Amino acid sequence: MLKDRPQTQSTMEFVSIDELVPADHLLRKIDKVIDFSFIHDLVKDLYCADNGRPALDPTLLFKLLFIGYVFGVRSERQLIREV
Repeated sequence: MLKDRPQTQSTMEFVSIDELVPADHLLRKIDKVIDFSFIHDLVKDLYCADNGRPALDPTLLFKLLFIGYVFGVRSERQLIREV
């Protein structure tokens, strides 16, 4: 038997990361002070251009590990969950 269900979601909600992270957050301050673009230049010769799967951005990987170090997250799995 079919029943009429009440509508559970009436409108869409859009969330911006900029709205979720406070302006005075430590990571925003670090991002303003440190330019991480040098990492790509250091490791570009270690990646193959025409073989294997596309790699994740090495700058992103370094930033993840840096965040884990700053906030004392010892597990990479926990770090990914928290990020």
